[in-house]
Amino acid sequence: MEFRLSLVLILVSLPAILAQDVGNTKKAGNVKVVVNGILAIARVDNNFICATIDWWNHEKCDYNQCPWGSASALNLNLSHPLLAKSIQAFNQLRIRIGGSLEDQLLYDVGNLKYPCHPFRKKSHGLFGFSRGCLPMSRWDELNQFFSKTRPIVTFSLNALSGRHHKSGGVWVGDWDSSNAYDFINYTVSKGYQIDSWEFGNELSGRGVGASVGAEQYGKDLIKLKHIINQLYNKSRTKPALVAPGGFYDQGWFAKLLQVSGSGIVNVITQHMYNLGAGVDPKLVSRILNPGYLDLASGTFHDLEQTVKKNGPWASIWVGESGGAYNSGGRNVSDTFVDSFWYLDQLGMSAKYNTRVYCRQSLVGGNYGLLNRTSFVPNPDYYSALLWHRLMGQGVLAVNSNASADLRIYAHCARGRAGITVVLINFSNDTDFIVNVENILDFNLGAHERNISKESYFKRSLKKTVSWVGRKALDKPVYREEYHLTPKNRNLRSKTMVLNGAPLEITKDGNIPELEPAHVLANSPLTISPLSIKFVVLPYFDAHYACA
Repeated sequence: MEFRLSLVLILVSLPAILAQDVGNTKKAGNVKVVVNGILAIARVDNNFICATIDWWNHEKCDYNQCPWGSASALNLNLSHPLLAKSIQAFNQLRIRIGGSLEDQLLYDVGNLKYPCHPFRKKSHGLFGFSRGCLPMSRWDELNQFFSKTRPIVTFSLNALSGRHHKSGGVWVGDWDSSNAYDFINYTVSKGYQIDSWEFGNELSGRGVGASVGAEQYGKDLIKLKHIINQLYNKSRTKPALVAPGGFYDQGWFAKLLQVSGSGIVNVITQHMYNLGAGVDPKLVSRILNPGYLDLASGTFHDLEQTVKKNGPWASIWVGESGGAYNSGGRNVSDTFVDSFWYLDQLGMSAKYNTRVYCRQSLVGGNYGLLNRTSFVPNPDYYSALLWHRLMGQGVLAVNSNASADLRIYAHCARGRAGITVVLINFSNDTDFIVNVENILDFNLGAHERNISKESYFKRSLKKTVSWVGRKALDKPVYREEYHLTPKNRNLRSKTMVLNGAPLEITKDGNIPELEPAHVLANSPLTISPLSIKFVVLPYFDAHYACA
């Protein structure tokens, strides 16, 4: 109780602590940041970073652009060494296979009622395409590739099978599970490792192209859960059931959880494309506008509350997000400037207990992490890789007197002591000087005297050493900095620069090493205009929050 009281007193005094520097703030942008290393405010999955492989083919075109080429799961070049190396660099990247065409996808196994043809353009088809089909020979090839690259796989199933189109975009009728049953049974019989099965794509609420009522959807999820339990009854672990893979609609999501009931859905997934259309001329200005980016926080908050109230057994994922819809923005989504949106949304979503964040896409469209023909990484690939390697599961509260132009996120460091801070400077003319402090390092003054000298908090406080604390007196202490800028200061460059060195594929065809700059801990921490910096503070005491 004494420890909690002390913590409350610190938190109450934070505004006054931070205000001490406000009056002296100059154009240089002096910022005081207080990180709470006592309690984590949220937790993410150990494999928070995720990327998607879609079904779109070369005929998928938007705004007279056809940016998908051979990026479909049906014809992606699995033999290209750079594709494998890009996945292996994550040491288990989470991958979701799914997308708009999945609800027209058949599996060529069992008693399939239709010929197995690839997707083709069809004027009156859903999304302008015919049914498509996944041959089991291709499924075998994908799983051979997965066995080599070791991703954590989510496969999203056709949720429109057996239903019929009623009116508008509404589809009705029971789900025909026979083809999905045969496909999952084949997968189990081959020993293929699937972490989770997802049900449907963007059929929630009003849907995109098609929709299914929440009550019907919930009943069908119960059926799918039964199939999973039956087919995996001899397995040591069972895949999770993930749904609905759609845009958040409070009433629809709540009803889904109520109808399906406790323990049926393990993960609730939402999709997020908050930047608007890929062709929108305001796309770059939206990416660089913190106020506009803040609007997404309402959706994260509302979904978190809906799940807490109606399905507290389920965790939350962003199942698909590419920033701008309709394949992303050409020469925007695949350039340095997109990382301002991407990293900000990773940090924002994590604060609302989003456990996994799936980026649309690994390859394909304008928003691919990899170039769709050469598989050379685009800038967001390196942002994702740094996040994966440096940011741990514990999400820490950050208070600061920074302007809106400086975003600050803090997590427990991944696989080591200390914390990692992400600084995103949206200002085009301000260098921020950042002083990171530990909430435990403040002198409580009179408040301390009211608490027993032998209290748990005081004993802990005596042991506490911040990253600029007593350890720095024994030997030099360093922090690690990963400063990200665009090549030639061009925000729409497709080459990211790390600590002054362009990130490029090595001469022997490998992903480059991401080496930090080691900086003395007591030297000023700065972030230049329109740049991003990961900072690892290994001696920041956050063992209570990160244990």
